Amino acid sequence: MSNFPTLGDLGLKHDPAVRGYHAVYREHEVNHCPGCGRTHWLIGRMSAECAFCATALPLAEASTRHHHGPTVIQHRNKDRAGEHAWAA
Repeated sequence: MSNFPTLGDLGLKHDPAVRGYHAVYREHEVNHCPGCGRTHWLIGRMSAECAFCATALPLAEASTRHHHGPTVIQHRNKDRAGEHAWAA
């Protein structure tokens, strides 16, 4: 397996301000699809999808709403570690 250099190895810094064009869906604005130019969107919780060409964009507000850490999903049968729950 080959090793790829990181930004630090190359002497570069991660600077979002200079990364260039970053398409996101913004609420309360007219959003033109970067794929087809139309403005009809199917809105989800984390992304919006163009109703015509299926181009998906992240919601700009989705990344700023919750910064409590990653969501952890726990199995409801975690107390029965020795038993196996098999689906029928």
